[in-house]
Amino acid sequence: MQSPEISSVINKKLLENGLSENLAEISTTGILFLSYLLISILLFWFSRKIIIGFFAEISKKTKSTFDDILLSHKTPKLISYLPSLYLIHKLIPKLFSSHQWLENIFEALTVVVALALTRALLKSLSDYLKTLDSFRDKPIDSYIQVIMIFLWFVGGIIILSILTGTEIGAFLTTLGALSAVLLFVFKDTILGFVASVQITVNDTVRIGDWISMPNNNADGTVISISLSTVQVQNFDNTITSIPTYKLISDSFINWRGMSDSPGRRIKRSLLIKVSSIRFLKDEELSQLKKIKLLSEFIQTKEEDIKTHNSNSKADKSLLINGRNLTNIGLFRNYTEAYLELHPMLNKDMTMMCRQLAPSSQGIPIEIYVFSKDKDWKNYEYIVADIFDHLLASTKYFHLECFELSPLIPRSNV
Repeated sequence: MQSPEISSVINKKLLENGLSENLAEISTTGILFLSYLLISILLFWFSRKIIIGFFAEISKKTKSTFDDILLSHKTPKLISYLPSLYLIHKLIPKLFSSHQWLENIFEALTVVVALALTRALLKSLSDYLKTLDSFRDKPIDSYIQVIMIFLWFVGGIIILSILTGTEIGAFLTTLGALSAVLLFVFKDTILGFVASVQITVNDTVRIGDWISMPNNNADGTVISISLSTVQVQNFDNTITSIPTYKLISDSFINWRGMSDSPGRRIKRSLLIKVSSIRFLKDEELSQLKKIKLLSEFIQTKEEDIKTHNSNSKADKSLLINGRNLTNIGLFRNYTEAYLELHPMLNKDMTMMCRQLAPSSQGIPIEIYVFSKDKDWKNYEYIVADIFDHLLASTKYFHLECFELSPLIPRSNV
């Protein structure tokens, strides 16, 4: 039975029950409206049960996580709106044929649901791609956001066109005139999109990279890259949000090269007091020969020095004459020999102990090596182990490390 026939039957029954013609017409429209609305609600309820149940059953039987992600983003629920919206769009406007605006509202509502469904599908696709190794470190969210901005922009124009009854071309002409304003409003979005493309093309930053950006109080792991912000989880578990375009305009340190390399650099110094540095006497050298790592080196050097001093007829009544071994020189050689034998250092990379320029705090003896283990915690253990040993070794060479003396307040006279 078609809608006009149902309407006439209800109207006739109401007139037979003593209602006036106007009241009967209004009542008929109200009854049909509520009936159609109730049918649409029931249709939505059944559609949701069937569609969500279908997706849930499929997700149980498949190994893929994509259907589970679709369920988590409520995609089946959004699909279940479509049958009832279609029914409302077809039936209810016929009750109000003189009111075109009502039909326009339902058409606009259909566009909104379609956009929400598209967004859910794109978000599901984004989350699924993040589970794949080849896409895990890519800024997928940035591209999804760009697509959604474009779709909402187009959808907004379509909705306004439907509601106002104006052609889409007229809106585009108006937007062309307002392009300067739009560029100003969406400046950060445009900059973020350009930055995201450059970051991806140049492979500047990936999700999972450790970056340091002191100007923005960021020092930690990149956990997300979106159109507008890059989120960094610092080592104290705080989250720093950095505008995406700042990764192009500002400088920062990306530690990925260290993570990908075969070793993590150790570059640290001991500060030796200048007053403790001196030439070594024969009895002191005899004592130092007992150090296994130095015995062969000292013996070879002693023979070389004796030959040189004898040929040059150096007056050895003073140690400064001729060539001599120094305690700091032997300490450097001992340090290098110790580092060569350390099991946690990479022998294929640069390994040296060097003396830097004197400063007001003494002579820096710098260790420049690379640890095999790059994990932060283990790395710090390795560094501490090396310097514990070297600090304890200085006294055997009669060397002293620099310590800042506390200021002693003057007593009142």
